Amino acid sequence: MHLNLCIFTVIMSLIKVGMADDNPGLLKNLSQNLSLFGEILIVFKALNGLEAVHMSEQFAPDVILMDIEMPVMDGIEATREIKKRIPQQKIMMLTVMDREDRIFDAIRAGATGYLLKDEKPGRILAAIEELMEGGAPMSSVVAIKTLEMLRNQESGMEKGGNVESPEDFNLTKRETEILEKIANGLNYNQIADQLYISARTTRKHIENIYEKLHVHSKLEAVKIAQKNKWV
Repeated sequence: MHLNLCIFTVIMSLIKVGMADDNPGLLKNLSQNLSLFGEILIVFKALNGLEAVHMSEQFAPDVILMDIEMPVMDGIEATREIKKRIPQQKIMMLTVMDREDRIFDAIRAGATGYLLKDEKPGRILAAIEELMEGGAPMSSVVAIKTLEMLRNQESGMEKGGNVESPEDFNLTKRETEILEKIANGLNYNQIADQLYISARTTRKHIENIYEKLHVHSKLEAVKIAQKNKWV
């Protein structure tokens, strides 16, 4: 009885971690490395975002380590869905992607941390602990890019005395509508569903938006829209 109580107490003191990545080898190695520290209990390993959504409800992890590029449902969409169902869930992206638009999308979806996969296990553990304490851990490269995004946004607002309209860029009503949905964090398929158009048509509209605004990413397009108060 006393032994069972001690075991229960130890388990309850561990940080329960769920993992989502479409690379089974990486999941195995990372879970083994993290388990060596004795502070982590891996409660699930999902191979795609949809599995992560279901397992998060089933196993109630303290933290989820979420990859971005996965089949069935990507990590950003999974993050958005999990946060919708479990608002208090802590999710940290663990990915190879350091593109500004993906960082932006992940944060908008509800991620509270963003690490790159080349981080050492000890750093990942420290980030998990920081997340548990209310922090927002980021790899240094990601943190620098995030600061640059904020500075550029502030700089744009300061210089934005001359507010321009969508018509100044020859944006159509449909393109402006799609740009607003991008700013709200929707992906191609969600936009297509809401506007009753195909994903291919949606992509074409977004290509036109990029060309007219002279940008190369969703983040840049949204910055212009926010600066001019279109969204």
